[in-house]
Amino acid sequence: MKNHKSETATTALPVVSARIYPKGGLDILSRDEVARLKDASAGGMHDLLRRCALAVLTSGSASDDPRAAQELYPSFDIQVLQQDRGVRIDLINAPAMAFVDGEIIRGVAELLFAVVRDLAYTAIELEPEPGADLDTSPALTDLVFGLLRNARILQPVEPNLVVCWGGHSIGREEYQYTKDVGYQLGLRGLDICTGCGPGAMKGPMKGATIAHAKQRRRRTRYIGITEPGIIAAESPNPIVNHLVIMPDIEKRLEAFVRLGHGIIVFPGGVGTAEEILYLLGILLREENASLPFPFILTGPTPSAPYFERIDQFIRLTLGEAAAARYEIIVADPEKVAKRMTAGVRKVREHRIAQKDSFYFNWGVDIPLPYQQPFVPTHEAMAALDLRHGRRPQDLAADLRRAFSGIVAGNVKEDGMRRVEQFGPFQIRGDQDIMQALDALLRAFVEQRRMKISGEYRPCYQVTA
Repeated sequence: MKNHKSETATTALPVVSARIYPKGGLDILSRDEVARLKDASAGGMHDLLRRCALAVLTSGSASDDPRAAQELYPSFDIQVLQQDRGVRIDLINAPAMAFVDGEIIRGVAELLFAVVRDLAYTAIELEPEPGADLDTSPALTDLVFGLLRNARILQPVEPNLVVCWGGHSIGREEYQYTKDVGYQLGLRGLDICTGCGPGAMKGPMKGATIAHAKQRRRRTRYIGITEPGIIAAESPNPIVNHLVIMPDIEKRLEAFVRLGHGIIVFPGGVGTAEEILYLLGILLREENASLPFPFILTGPTPSAPYFERIDQFIRLTLGEAAAARYEIIVADPEKVAKRMTAGVRKVREHRIAQKDSFYFNWGVDIPLPYQQPFVPTHEAMAALDLRHGRRPQDLAADLRRAFSGIVAGNVKEDGMRRVEQFGPFQIRGDQDIMQALDALLRAFVEQRRMKISGEYRPCYQVTA
């Protein structure tokens, strides 16, 4: 990795222009592939590439407004150029916080290369061929597999990857608890996968790094999985050493479930509720009834009411069978790690018996409605069927979409623009479900789980 730098002061904040030569993956492309990558970066995907690159370069920012970085660095640009030996990335007026003495931080550079790699792969390599069918469940799963393989995430090692979900906007005590759990997981040789951002996505990784160092584990994985609509609001934390950008939230969620060997949920907001409902909807399917999948909800003692409210909402909407698929553990990081280790051991035994791979869960059945992208327009949000009498997995799918729409209205640029233009999303359903949903969302607002900074203005209205 080399770079050529030059200081510039065209904006109020310090910036650096640099020339970077990637190593590993991007430097072994053919001339034709490099030419196509350059064309893509200068074409329709250039603005997306610029926004995702800026998110990586401002990693550690305290803002969760996706437009903040663009306003702070309006003259920033990125160009992918062809060289005889591979590619060259030119950064123009990049945030100086990504550099030390004019040299780009190595970890930031690696994440930047991941951005270019994944966006190029999605836009170029996965361009549907004539007659290609991406409207079937197997085809979409193959697409998720291809993205993870291209990112070199799929490793034929013993099952040890724990996915940690939770909010980017959490209190200090909750953050410390996520570190404590990560530490206990790391002591037991478990690697960490999160949504790559701050808060509950950073804490487990930070705790695990200390434990891995104590155990002298040198090949560790801190995997961050994100998507273009959310990376600007939840920039990758600096501990992530494997970044993957999936095309949309549905493929991101499938990647978590296919890649992880167990899932831990820390306190969070609507995004965390969306993830919980997604997984429960899948585990409630008859095809997955016998599938071992350790699923633990945990937090410090002050977070107990949060999980009680989540648990009540799930029992009301999805029933007791859904509640039986997870365990709630309060204020006991060591117990969480022990239960997860035992659960991962059962996953290993099941995969061996079923001749399923350790690195990608082909055995879990994920139906097409859980894979198809949901675009949260006002019409789509109003059309969600949130009533009793439906199969729990079908109701879970629509509840997941409702939370996904609120996430979009909170932190995704397109969703925020829709709300600014047309007003709050309207969410309708049976009275008791709407009352429970409204109470849950109000609690998120009161506990400041919706937004890191500033006063929160709801992007939704709940009516029976």
